[in-house]
Amino acid sequence: MYLNNFFFNIILGSSSPRRNELLKSLGFDFIINPSNADENYPLNLKGHEIPVFLAEKKASSFNGVLTETDLLITADTIVWCEGEIFNKPINFEEGKLMLQTLSGKMHEVFTAVCLKSANKQIIFYDATKVYFKKFTNEEIEYYLNKYKPYDKAGSYGVQEWIGYIGIEKIEGSFYNVMGLPVKKLHEELMKF
Repeated sequence: MYLNNFFFNIILGSSSPRRNELLKSLGFDFIINPSNADENYPLNLKGHEIPVFLAEKKASSFNGVLTETDLLITADTIVWCEGEIFNKPINFEEGKLMLQTLSGKMHEVFTAVCLKSANKQIIFYDATKVYFKKFTNEEIEYYLNKYKPYDKAGSYGVQEWIGYIGIEKIEGSFYNVMGLPVKKLHEELMKF
């Protein structure tokens, strides 16, 4: 890939299978070195400020030294609805409550990305509006039992069954909802 001519060693600081898949689909060769940063953030942060803070925190906690030929990519995604954050659910009941709350409403998905080299760092984010239909309890329970989306913000994967049957409209990047705004990432890498 032509981008690998600029950086010989691209490091994805995330264990997310979706980010791995999307970065691979762009044609990158990279290694995975997940961040061990906790996901705590100052409670005064709102909306896009939260993933921006966490993406930078993940980059800052990188376990290693970046050389002149390294580029570290970290990211964080949140679901934001009516002034509230929806993180990854810890269990079935929390996942059910999240989906019941998001049901029939518009929510925003914010993904922030941090690009860090030995001597430069930039952070950017993308926002996507997702409109859900009104779900039945049976649909929510079926989805949670079959797909177990406990590693996903908002307790859902846009590329899974609930996305197929439940999304009425999306404004913005579909891939941002998956966890990596690939178009914006490509543009920022070109500028970097």
